[in-house]
Amino acid sequence: MKQLILTRHAKSDWGGGLPDHDRPLNARGRNAAAAIGDWLRAKEYLPDAVLCSSAARTRETLTRMQIEAPTRYDEALYHAAPQTMLTVLKGAEGDSVLMLGHNPGIGQLAGDLVSTPPDHPRFDAYPTAATLVVRFDIDDWSDLALHSGQVVDFIVPRDLTD
Repeated sequence: MKQLILTRHAKSDWGGGLPDHDRPLNARGRNAAAAIGDWLRAKEYLPDAVLCSSAARTRETLTRMQIEAPTRYDEALYHAAPQTMLTVLKGAEGDSVLMLGHNPGIGQLAGDLVSTPPDHPRFDAYPTAATLVVRFDIDDWSDLALHSGQVVDFIVPRDLTD
């Protein structure tokens, strides 16, 4: 059995004139990332490996989530298409992997991986810091197939902060 925690980066700051890759989180994003990390710990959905886009906002999201696991920062995950993300995931190690990325790719990948989507009004939009926990009946990530995942949980920051 393998578990994937698929998280979109938290809300980023559009000010400052920085290149897209270098944009940090805004105040709302910092709070949301911390809330998602607290939720993951409370539910015991902890990864033993992390695959993270190299962008500043994904890195900061991970830092604010306070997740401690071996982490690979991967340039290929920066604004990646779902197929690229799937390819990276198929090379993952660990039984529970957190993947942090960007929309639209991460939201599309979430929809492509599950056999039945969660009953949540925001799943299709996959807003900032949205987090899906999904399990696969496989022994190795290389055996991952589309539409084979069983949803365990799905949450967006507003579910935790409002």
